[in-house]
Amino acid sequence: MITQKMKYALKALLVLADEAAREEPQALTIEEIARRSGTPKRFLEHILLDIRKLGVITSSRGRSGGYNLLKKPSEISISELLRRIDGPIAPLPCLSRSAYQRCEDCTDEATCRIRKVFAEVFWSYLVLIDSLTLDDMLRSGSTRESVIGA
Repeated sequence: MITQKMKYALKALLVLADEAAREEPQALTIEEIARRSGTPKRFLEHILLDIRKLGVITSSRGRSGGYNLLKKPSEISISELLRRIDGPIAPLPCLSRSAYQRCEDCTDEATCRIRKVFAEVFWSYLVLIDSLTLDDMLRSGSTRESVIGA
């Protein structure tokens, strides 16, 4: 399950991607991104800072300042965003690529039946989630419907 913070991040990125696809894209203010995405502005400020640190968006100050997409939607990995915003995505700490930890109550990972069953499901999930980009979300339907319906 993704957090509300991740949903807000995706909604904001979809709005920025829509703007980037326009003939003459403009930088969008936090207020405009919040309005278009239906996201509370007070949460959006922190989320956009996190996304900017990932090198996905850029910001500029001034009268015509705001946020722009820095990468192409096809270069923005959903799984990377999930890991950076929500943290590890593995169902068990012993299956995590980025935050591996041995389970406290485990005596032998090689024979752990819980680990084995969840590993099979998780690896299937990883194959799918690692292949998804923001571009896939854009192509899944009208952004307006996707953002509002999410």
